[in-house]
Amino acid sequence: MSSVAAENAKTVENLLAAFEGESNANAKYTAFAAKADAEGWHGAASLLRAAARAEQIHAANHARVIQQLGGEAKCEIHAVAVKGTLENLKTALAGEQYEIDTMYPGFLAEATERKNNAAIRTFTGALEAEKTHARLYGEAIALVAAGKKDAWVGAARPFYVCPVCGYTSETPEEHDRCPVCNCPWDRFETIQ
Repeated sequence: MSSVAAENAKTVENLLAAFEGESNANAKYTAFAAKADAEGWHGAASLLRAAARAEQIHAANHARVIQQLGGEAKCEIHAVAVKGTLENLKTALAGEQYEIDTMYPGFLAEATERKNNAAIRTFTGALEAEKTHARLYGEAIALVAAGKKDAWVGAARPFYVCPVCGYTSETPEEHDRCPVCNCPWDRFETIQ
């Protein structure tokens, strides 16, 4: 971090923590999706793959800002402990809740205090997407816990991910544009 200006050091430290968290979430959700498919929870697997793609977008956005501020985006990918689909979804939800309740609000407050608009933008995009992931994971947990393979968690289905900020939707053309970053809806990626 030697080329990072002193006034940006804390923001870059936060960006690096977010980069590592999102990179590990991508790896974790990808592994969890494979387990969900193996257990016949194909809709839950679709959700996990969509969330993994969103986390990949968040990591790339964080990396870009780290580099703009003179830092180097690097992290360690940890081994993934894969359990059953219900447990994996609960683990995923806990991670999202931590980001929503603690991590991103704190990082946003610091970036706002420093008036670092690039960091504010990347943290805001990630935070808003995590809120959707948490809601969808909550729904999936209830359905998997009840054994409802005839519900959406049982059959592979499309989810839509904004390629700019990672906002995730279960509905095609929910809006004309992404509600977070204003990206045109026709640029959204379909993940199944």
